[in-house]
Amino acid sequence: MKVVVLAGGLGTRISEESYLKPKPMITIGEQPILWHIMKYYSSFGFHDFVICCGYKGYMIKEYFADYYLHRSDVTFDFSAENRMTVHQNVAEPWRVTLVDTGLNTQTGARIKRVQKYIGDEPFMLTYGDGVSDVDLNALLKQHQASGKTVTLTGIQPGGRFGVLDLEGQAVVGFREKAKEDGGWINGGFMAAEPGLFDYLSAEEACILERDPLETLAREGKLGIYKHSGFWQCMDTQRDRSQLEAIWSNGNPPWVRSEIQ
Repeated sequence: MKVVVLAGGLGTRISEESYLKPKPMITIGEQPILWHIMKYYSSFGFHDFVICCGYKGYMIKEYFADYYLHRSDVTFDFSAENRMTVHQNVAEPWRVTLVDTGLNTQTGARIKRVQKYIGDEPFMLTYGDGVSDVDLNALLKQHQASGKTVTLTGIQPGGRFGVLDLEGQAVVGFREKAKEDGGWINGGFMAAEPGLFDYLSAEEACILERDPLETLAREGKLGIYKHSGFWQCMDTQRDRSQLEAIWSNGNPPWVRSEIQ
C-alpha cells in the first residue's frame, strides 16, 4: 500500500527555517522530519511513498538522490582508476516517487495530481510536518472494516495557554489545558479509498480539509480513528524546539523499537 505525503506547502509559520528549505526538510536530530515520518511508516511495513512536492521541492529530490551516498561510508580513488567504493552501505526498503505538484497548490489538488501514481488502490495519507505514535495497523483495520472513504486520525491537543479556574470574579486556580478539555482535530495519518479522488479537483485552489472532507462528512463517508497517545506537528519554531528536546532526551515516542 502506498503512502502519500503532503510536502509542498510554504511553511510560513516557521519562516525562520522554511525560507531556506521546505518544512518537511527541517531537521529533528540532524534528520528531516520527513525522514522520521517515513521511518515510522516503514516500521509498520509501508515502504512505497509518493511525496507531493512544491515549495523548494528540488531540495527533497536532491536529498533522496544523494541519500545512498550520504548514509554510507565511501572511498574515492582519484588515481588512474577514478573509482568510488561504497562501504557498509545503509539501504532503506523504500520506493520513493517525488512529484512536483505546484508551488501554490492546495492540499486537495496536490493529492489529485498524484492520482496516476496511486491507481485504483487504497492508500495511506499524511502531512509532512507531524509525528505520532499512532497504531497504523489499528487505523487501517478500523478503516477497512468501516466502509468509509476516508478515516482520519483524531487527536486532542493540549492547549498552549493556561486555563483559569474561576469562582465569580476570583481566580482560584491556574492549570494547563488538558487534552480532554478540547475537541478532536484532524491529526493526519489517514487511510483512504481511491473514491476520494472523485471529491478532489486538480485545480490549484482545492483544499482537502474544506469541501472534500466536509462533503464526505455530510454523506457519512468520513471516519475517525481516535488516538490518545503522542502527536506533535512542527508548525512553529517552538514546536521544532520541543521535538528536538524530546529527541535529545532519548526514546522519542515516534521511534519504534523495530527501527531504533
